[in-house]
Amino acid sequence: MTRPELVIRTTREDDWRDVRDLRLEMLRDTPIAFGDTFDRASGYDEAEWRVRAKRGESAVQTVIVAIEGDRWVGTMGCYVPDAATGPLLVGVYVTPDRRGGGNAVADALLAEIERWASARADTLRLEVHEDNPRARRYYERRGFTYTGHSRPYELEAGGLELEMVKRLR
Repeated sequence: MTRPELVIRTTREDDWRDVRDLRLEMLRDTPIAFGDTFDRASGYDEAEWRVRAKRGESAVQTVIVAIEGDRWVGTMGCYVPDAATGPLLVGVYVTPDRRGGGNAVADALLAEIERWASARADTLRLEVHEDNPRARRYYERRGFTYTGHSRPYELEAGGLELEMVKRLR
């Protein structure tokens, strides 16, 4: 069976239900990866989800999604916390059945994030949990390198977020 065409686009406010559903899936699948908890996110109201969905329409941040047919199969976000550090990749998720196999979904999302980030800076940064080897390997294969900087993970005592960076231009 042929898969529907993969559509890569930014989120819009009226996507709030799909943003919510994918975010809750992300938090169930990989609780250490997103700086939030399923229980907390489950309590967000419609107004909060609308604000989150509208981030894709912003000039200072973006949220990109991958959609096959009517199904959301991945997402990545990026924002610039400050001029000194430049764009920060956040909220990276691909549904389990679309991981691997050449990483077409992740690669398509990352290409769009890199396009967005390169219009703002020469590098793209991210933080990845030390106990997330699948994500760490993916980033390494895509040209990200460790900076040597880390910080404590906000939801787990003793866990670290490792900083990686990729030169874009």
